[in-house]
Amino acid sequence: MELAGLTIHALHAKLVSHEITSTALTEAVLTRLAAVEERVHAYITVTPELARQQAAAADEAFARGEIGSPLQGIPLAIKDNICTQGIRTTCASRILANFVPPYDATVMQRLKAAGAVCVGKANMDEFGMGSSTETSYFGPTHNPWNLGYIPGGTSGGPAAAVAADTCIAALGSDTGGSIRQPAAMSGVVGLKPTYGRVSRFGLVAFASSLEQIGPLTKDVQDAALLLQTIAGHDVHDSTSGDVSVPDYTQTLDRGVQGLKLGVPREYFVAGMDEEVEQAVRAGIETLRELGAELVQVSLPHTRYAVATYYILASAEASSNLARYDGVRYGVRTPQAVNLLDMYTRTRAEGFGAEVKRRIMLGTYALSSGYYDAYYKKAQQLRTLFRQDFHQAFTQCDALLAPVSPTAAFRLGERLEDPLQMYLADVFTIPVSLAGLPAMSMPCGLTRQALPIGLQMIAPPFREATLLQIAAAFEAATDFHTRQPPLVVDC
Repeated sequence: MELAGLTIHALHAKLVSHEITSTALTEAVLTRLAAVEERVHAYITVTPELARQQAAAADEAFARGEIGSPLQGIPLAIKDNICTQGIRTTCASRILANFVPPYDATVMQRLKAAGAVCVGKANMDEFGMGSSTETSYFGPTHNPWNLGYIPGGTSGGPAAAVAADTCIAALGSDTGGSIRQPAAMSGVVGLKPTYGRVSRFGLVAFASSLEQIGPLTKDVQDAALLLQTIAGHDVHDSTSGDVSVPDYTQTLDRGVQGLKLGVPREYFVAGMDEEVEQAVRAGIETLRELGAELVQVSLPHTRYAVATYYILASAEASSNLARYDGVRYGVRTPQAVNLLDMYTRTRAEGFGAEVKRRIMLGTYALSSGYYDAYYKKAQQLRTLFRQDFHQAFTQCDALLAPVSPTAAFRLGERLEDPLQMYLADVFTIPVSLAGLPAMSMPCGLTRQALPIGLQMIAPPFREATLLQIAAAFEAATDFHTRQPPLVVDC
């Protein structure tokens, strides 16, 4: 296999033994990127010179015998809503098209300290609003498994980059499913940590009470290694949990013998794609055969999840995006005749249709006379979601469910139907509302050779349990080794 197709842990062994250099690895990734990026469009900004400089620095450290991290010298992609000092960070929006942050997000500081290599900033739905990576001002990302299909969203760029081997691993962010859903649809591993496990300092805000940064990787061990590097308390983030970070690699070989795994009855619903349900149920059966005990559980408020999420997330978006007014940074219209006109024109020209839709929804939900009926009621429901999961976890160690009701759909298929687009996240949103850790594992392919994901959900700060279950499933199956036609043909 080409170097760009290998995992972090396999490449680390080669780097440590001096079998390869980070420079050679980085050039292999950049060559691969040049060959396929025009078709996939996984990146907004590519940083080849920075990558080469960081690779050379990693090689010098290896030559001195300084080995600090498994990520040392490994080329990564970073979702374009994570601030990178000196590299533009656009959130895939016209309003931030030329914004260059003067500082690094905490996760970037930790990756730099680990010696990782930044290949570039990956495409996404504008400000993280979407489920297909089609709302990007810079154009959609294409699924490497079939270029006529979406890669999922909003972290579709990072997921597609991992699937297409134009990076070794990537960082995404998950608000209502934006790591797990593209991981499922692009056939890679995606892990959303517990809210507070990873610092959000430097993550451009959309819905602050929901978002988490997490890894997208080629296998489970890589997810553990990348999470290990970025997890932990951060004094710059008041929502960061002051909770110890275990060694996630230590649980990977423990198997699932004796674990109780819950299957929520509300997550297998009418209208779900038959191939998706069959693949997910087969994945659940695999874990039973490996020694896990399956138990039926109920999450009775699931049917309210999408409505609750779009009230809360849109309300927070309305507040967070008020800062983009043409005054301090970002795009400013050249046409304004007065201050109010400048505000209005800047926001009208700078934001895309989906972002405007959510700002208006959120502003309405927060407005006088409607706050109690919508926002307050949604917050009360959020408490009920937490209680549902808490009750379920009294009966089991983790939950198993689909990631999305369907596999990837065609580009453009749902752009004119926002409700159908929103329903793509019906199985991921409740987890985000409850702040729980969850991950997506490849568990099958449709007849059209599009990937399907199995979702695993754990109690707060139990990412080690997720990784333990995922590693057992991965060892018993070969779905994570299957490659998209784009990889095979090039």
